[in-house]
Amino acid sequence: MTDAAALPGRPRGGDLSGPATARAVNVLAPNASAMTLDGTNTWIVSEPDSELAVVIDPGPLDDVHLRAVVDTAGKAGKRVALTLLTHGHPDHAAGAASFAELTGTKVRALDPALRLGDEGLAHGDVVDVGGLELRVVPTPGHTADSLCFHLPADRAVLTGDTVLGRGTTVVAHPDGRLGDYLDSLRRLRSLTVDDGVHTVLPGHGPVLEDAQGAVEFYLAHRAHRLAQVETAVENGYGSPRQIVAHVYSDVDRSLWPAAELSVRAQMDYLREHGLI
Repeated sequence: MTDAAALPGRPRGGDLSGPATARAVNVLAPNASAMTLDGTNTWIVSEPDSELAVVIDPGPLDDVHLRAVVDTAGKAGKRVALTLLTHGHPDHAAGAASFAELTGTKVRALDPALRLGDEGLAHGDVVDVGGLELRVVPTPGHTADSLCFHLPADRAVLTGDTVLGRGTTVVAHPDGRLGDYLDSLRRLRSLTVDDGVHTVLPGHGPVLEDAQGAVEFYLAHRAHRLAQVETAVENGYGSPRQIVAHVYSDVDRSLWPAAELSVRAQMDYLREHGLI
């Protein structure tokens, strides 16, 4: 067995559901798969002495899960006052409208199509609910509408699918773009260096105790994959499917369709920079 401390980002062991920091509690959705890992992490975030809570990514449209999120908050003496979305993929957002109806909350997101209410989310916004402060960090790349939420009081960042608790994420071409994604990773690295962020609360997988190590690993992984794709094209592998079979041969074949999206994004990036 590999020591978790030796893995990128130092993933935390134990159950994924439950308290993760002084202000963040995870309720794991029952939608485990090769793409969603153990399932979607639905985060309840609040000040310890406040009766109000924010829920980030209600998850899939699963009534039992949505009710479990409300019940978990209620047992802690909290009332859900606002719903936020990191991005619009169904495993994070499909339950948002039902959850908003269940809790009587508004839904704030970058994409206007996902909002319920007049307020969206944008760079520089600070969400303040019951004394809780969440700073909006735009992190496009996985998708065009991807956001992270900086939780300064816990020196943590909620990353959605931009950084996962295990493995790496897909750049969901054509909506996701590699150049944007690399810029977003560098933005997250700045949070770890300049703002003291040390904990990643991801959209899937375990909490990461070494945020800077996780981001550095992601940047190195992307550079390595990009070089592999560039070499594959130079060696005559012409289609994304051929490149996936060659470059991602170490990856579970069930993930190859997702890998092909990343390859398409990498090929676009290489073309844009005149490298292929």
